[in-house]
Amino acid sequence: MTRILNREFDLEAARRLHEEGYLPPVARALSARGIRDASELAQDWKSMLPPAMLEGTREAAERLALARERGERVTVVADYDCDGATACAVAIRGLGMMGVKADYFVPHRVHHGYGLSCAVVDLLAARTPRPDVLLTVDNGVSSTEAVRHAAELGIDVIVTDHHLPGAELPPAVCIVNPNLADSAFPSKALAGVGVMYYVLLALRALLRERGVYTQQTQPRLDALVDLVALGTVADVVKLDKNNRILVAQGLNRIRLGRTHAGISALFAVAGKKPEAAGVRDFGFALGPRINAAGRLDTMENGIECLLADDPVVALDYARSLNDFNAARQELETEMQQAAETALSCCNVDSLATLTLYDGRFNEGVVGLVASRLKEKVNRPTIVFAPTDDGALKGSGRSIAGVHLRDALDLVSKALPGAVLRFGGHAMAAGLTLRSEGDLPAFRDAFEKAVRSMVDASVFERVIYTDGGLAPDEITERLVQAIDSQIWGQGFDAPVFANEFRVVRQSLVKDAHTKLILELGGQRFDAIFFRHTETLPGMVRLAYRPNINEFMGRRSVQLVIEPQSFDFPRLSCTFEGACGKNRRRFRLIID
Repeated sequence: MTRILNREFDLEAARRLHEEGYLPPVARALSARGIRDASELAQDWKSMLPPAMLEGTREAAERLALARERGERVTVVADYDCDGATACAVAIRGLGMMGVKADYFVPHRVHHGYGLSCAVVDLLAARTPRPDVLLTVDNGVSSTEAVRHAAELGIDVIVTDHHLPGAELPPAVCIVNPNLADSAFPSKALAGVGVMYYVLLALRALLRERGVYTQQTQPRLDALVDLVALGTVADVVKLDKNNRILVAQGLNRIRLGRTHAGISALFAVAGKKPEAAGVRDFGFALGPRINAAGRLDTMENGIECLLADDPVVALDYARSLNDFNAARQELETEMQQAAETALSCCNVDSLATLTLYDGRFNEGVVGLVASRLKEKVNRPTIVFAPTDDGALKGSGRSIAGVHLRDALDLVSKALPGAVLRFGGHAMAAGLTLRSEGDLPAFRDAFEKAVRSMVDASVFERVIYTDGGLAPDEITERLVQAIDSQIWGQGFDAPVFANEFRVVRQSLVKDAHTKLILELGGQRFDAIFFRHTETLPGMVRLAYRPNINEFMGRRSVQLVIEPQSFDFPRLSCTFEGACGKNRRRFRLIID
């Protein structure tokens, strides 16, 4: 059973935010996320961390300025996901604005593997014209041998990345990565596209310093922020204050119609309205369509869509991305069904991890399947697919409290030679396993590693909410107040919980449950996606209020959180605040 718990929040901060104009439920939610006053929610450019604070940007700018001066060619080497695609588009467009000759190469997921490799270096070195500088975006911090190989061939490498580094850093001309061990940059959550954007800002500042531009003549790099916003959200990095500013500025440009042709085309094929663009559009509509190209084909389609200036050309690319996404969805459904069949044979409750492999799986989609299964079983999950050379390519997703990359580091040390390579973040990581024969040992080592890292309590499914709402608080005004903020990974949109009487429930397409719920004598429409079981007459539900538009009618609808229902408690409840920060408490005696 899922536990639904209320988040703690700072009573004084909530009161201050309310006095500054925020509705009480929104004020509570913001204070629970560490916001103490309205200044921390600023979305203007002046509130963004300056480029000079990010170590390595000056060095990268100097090398790129030298390339500009010499007329050298820079080749951008991108990752094959949405973050990599947007970072590549930002690099090509931004460097072009400042007179740097640049082209790009994106490795194929199957043929080349991830990131800059020795094989990719050789391929690029054989090009005509030969690149003088390789600029990695959203990759490179683990490419030690490839960078060394490029240097031997007389090619300089600038690494821009945000992934966690390994034990040895590549011998690049410079590395720009907020997650280097010695970096003091406050925003560790920059996506790859954000890092590249900071390098461009540093280059512009340097060229301005050298008299190439003035404040009046310098290129308008803010024109690229729609791409930065898309890549930031799609990569599911934490939306800290700095990232929220980038996303807010990008959304503003899109809503005002000042976006790139490729972004407009993606909105069109997704059936979304750019004038009403929101974070969810990036995460659930545009991002998946770009990612689908990298999963099933080549990311060049996605990059070219973002680089297109002709709306007709952009729409052609967007339609092809839409087709890739439809194929991806079909393939994912098939793989998900196979995975759940295999899962039915496991006693998941006795496990700390889940490792699955099927010889029919597609390596481009295993990450999506891992994500779905992780949500279902609340365990760190890795799903493997075979490669053409007999290895296994795995993609993993984790839960709060389990650092997946650290777990894979322990596994690689326990199984020398079996894990050929690995990398990633706390919540998502990838690896290559030598062969199918190494799978049993990997499964055992992964299970042992996670058990050594955490207590069993992390596997209990808990949904944290921002308390309950009174019936008269569930209004369109509340939804609008919530939607005016930038919510996302690490800064979750408010979720509320109440005990409802279930007035009516019915299945929709045999996959979802439509509800009419009663609270305090008022009735509300609700939808419980991917839930088909009958709910009891009284039930405690966690939900997000949103606006449902149907046949020209707008109404508030409650979207029930997955796996979120609980039975009502027979309890006495005491509420108050204590401590120097006046922390709110809620004591329930069952």
